[in-house]
Amino acid sequence: MEIFHLRYFVAVAEKLSFSGAARSLHMATSPLSQRIRDLERELGVVLFERDSHHVQLTDAGSSLLPIAREALSRFDDVPWRLREAIGRTRPVVYLGVPPGLHSTLRERLTGFTRYCAEVCELKRWPGGSRELLLGVQRGELAMALVHLPVHAEGIEVAELMREPLGAVLPALDFAGRESVSLHELVGLTYVRPAPRMLPDYWDELEARLSAAGIHRRMTLDTGDYGSTAEVIANGGAFAISMLDPRSGMQKLRDESITVLPIQDFSPSLATGLIWRQDRTEVQLDLQKLIAEAREFLTDPVA
Repeated sequence: MEIFHLRYFVAVAEKLSFSGAARSLHMATSPLSQRIRDLERELGVVLFERDSHHVQLTDAGSSLLPIAREALSRFDDVPWRLREAIGRTRPVVYLGVPPGLHSTLRERLTGFTRYCAEVCELKRWPGGSRELLLGVQRGELAMALVHLPVHAEGIEVAELMREPLGAVLPALDFAGRESVSLHELVGLTYVRPAPRMLPDYWDELEARLSAAGIHRRMTLDTGDYGSTAEVIANGGAFAISMLDPRSGMQKLRDESITVLPIQDFSPSLATGLIWRQDRTEVQLDLQKLIAEAREFLTDPVA
């Protein structure tokens, strides 16, 4: 049995879905299922009850879950515990940062980095929200800015900012418009970047669009938001993005596209700070740093 067997088991146990767990692990469903069977064979127990529609933990699986989580936590804590044991006078603290962060939040983050300079070296680590959550869970990141929602055991969340979202549309087709309705989007193709780049809130958005009768889809296998803008500029398509012109996405926009509020729908994307609760219980310096990060980064009107 290898550590990855436990990691795969926990992912499936938390999602109760092999396909959902495979997406979060960035792997195909078939090898994941095979690894779980290998683990069951080695342990001599059945961990999941499976059928074509449902996945449930067996009694053995439920018993293994807390044991596996504890083992993974100890394994993932090795790097930061080693750094703590070595006792650097000026520790390095890794903070995850997602793409498309609002410019105001980036400015606050710059101020916080300068504030921390005397006590630690704050290094930013880029990634999608799901990847950053995994980094925090594994102890590779002390904390992370992520797009909400985040639901994970042992993870604390503090909302920092909420941004309104709008429809990204071809400028020629919507010239002079101040808003658009969901009904007007029904005939267009909804363009979304690679799923690995999207926060979980986009799943809620997609469900709302489907309920409104918007069923045409195009998924771009790229993390380049500029490619999405190019597709939309050609006409017949739209995307969902930040509405505020001060957003970090503004640099990817030009005269060929426009972003309009949706009259009968008011989506918004929340950004929050996440960290592992158990680490702050044993690392008082980290507890203080996170409290200071929340003070620096929280929107005063939120």
